[in-house]
This record gives sequence, structure tokens and C-alpha cells, in this order.
Amino acid sequence: MQALEEKLKADFGIVFKDKSLLDTAFTHTSYANEHRLLNISHNERLEFLGDAVLQLLISRYLFEKFPKRPEGDLSKMRSMIVREESLAGFSKDCDFEAFIKLGKGEEKTGGRERETILGDLFEAFLGALDLDQGIEVVEKFLNQVMIPKVEVGDYEQVKDYKTALQEKLQVKGSVQINYRVISETGPAHDKHFEVVVSADGKDLSGGQGKSKKLAEQAAARAALDQLG
Repeated sequence: MQALEEKLKADFGIVFKDKSLLDTAFTHTSYANEHRLLNISHNERLEFLGDAVLQLLISRYLFEKFPKRPEGDLSKMRSMIVREESLAGFSKDCDFEAFIKLGKGEEKTGGRERETILGDLFEAFLGALDLDQGIEVVEKFLNQVMIPKVEVGDYEQVKDYKTALQEKLQVKGSVQINYRVISETGPAHDKHFEVVVSADGKDLSGGQGKSKKLAEQAAARAALDQLG
């Protein structure tokens, strides 16, 4: 953890008061499960908090940045910015993947590069930072790491296949679109989902991913390909 602490101080001017929070933020469930006797905490609760803090700060940023954009546009922009792939990228921008504690099995199967793990890690770090130093410091950190990329429009063109599919299917009227999970396999720290998307009860296509969101996007993309 010392190397991480030095990096956070050098790159972002962040010094944690409660170092246990930082340690927990970088502890994956797979590592905690392999060391049950030590009663180690993992980062899922911090991830929950960090997600809420991130949603609030990005929502406020977009609200103030684009005073004339309607709610629907702002929601789309927010979803692009805080989607799993984006957060994983921010983790890598900060070199966080080098410091996360993983179980041996997760390490061997490439967990250090897995988007679900890195995205969750970024949110857990935000949760820990909020508890340790408050939301103003979290906002300052986001202004250093995330907002510069948002400012140059890096996320405006990210394709949201679910939204694109909805818009295509509902051109001539209302259509009931449903995503259902038909398969969920793997241990808790390495899930694999298979999803089917349907329109008005008719199955269109399927998709797979490491999370429900990714599988749904994959299914929507496949459906769009089929529909031309």
C-alpha cells in the first residue's frame, strides 16, 4: 500500500487519513475469500457508495455545463460517462490495476485487466475518498481525472446500443422491449451472463458479457445488426 499512497500523493495530492479505507477499496472479494481467517474486508460496500457519489457529481456537472439540454440528453451523456468500460479506463489512467489485491485464481485468469473489476475498483476508491475526506475532495479528483476527457467530447460519441435499438424499433410507435437473463454462470467474482432481447414478445437476438449491462448491450448490438 505504501507505493499506492506515494502515487496518490504525487499524482493527485491525496493523502488518506484512514489508511484502512484505502486498503479496503483495493481489496477484491476474491482476495478476501481466500483469506477468510483474517476477516479481511472487501470493496463492494465502498463501490456501492462510490457509485452514488459519482452519479451525483456527474449529474450536477452536466446540469451546470449544459443548461439548455433536456433531461433525456443529460441522462444519455451520464450513462456514457459512468458506464463500466469508461470507469475501467479511468482506473487504468490512474494505474489502479497495479495495486488491487486479487485472489490467486482471479489473478491467473486476467482479473487485473477485467473491466468489471477495474470499474468497480474506481467506484470503491471514490467511496473511500468520500468517507475519508468528503465529497468536495472527490469532486476535485474527478476534475483531474474524468472531466478533462468529458470536456473534449470523448464520451459524446460512445454508442449506447440499447438506446439505439429502442429508437429504431419505436420509430412507428410504442414497442415493448425486454431483456431477460437466460444464463448466469461462474463464481461471484467472475460471473458470465447471457441475455436475450425481445420486442413485443418476439426474441430478436442474444448477447453475452461479464455483467448484465454488458450482455444487454451485446444483445442490442446484435439485434441492430440483424435489423440492418
